[in-house]
Amino acid sequence: MVRDNGHVDTEELTFDAAGLIPAVVQQYDTREVLMVGWMNAEAVRRTAATGRSTFWSRSRQEYWVKGETSGHRQHVKQILVDCDADTLLVLVDQEGPACHTGTRSCFEHGEIEVKA
Repeated sequence: MVRDNGHVDTEELTFDAAGLIPAVVQQYDTREVLMVGWMNAEAVRRTAATGRSTFWSRSRQEYWVKGETSGHRQHVKQILVDCDADTLLVLVDQEGPACHTGTRSCFEHGEIEVKA
């Protein structure tokens, strides 16, 4: 799967029954987790080719480029593939908030209490 240069072909990714793969988006320099989106093979190719995060909207059934309307663009630095090739880690340089609610991260809206 991994070639000598460390690259993985899009065809080698493991997509779910809907043809999608989760993409965790992280700020490249601080490693802050910003959001999670869904990509199909074409969205992965578009993201890699343009350097702009492109996702597949499960509700609208269409592609969307992060920041296209809000201006809160994501400039992709690297796309990493996990050990099972069924999740992507997209390292970006985020302009402004990543969350549609206006917060920097989508993970600022509560937590589940852990009783250890």
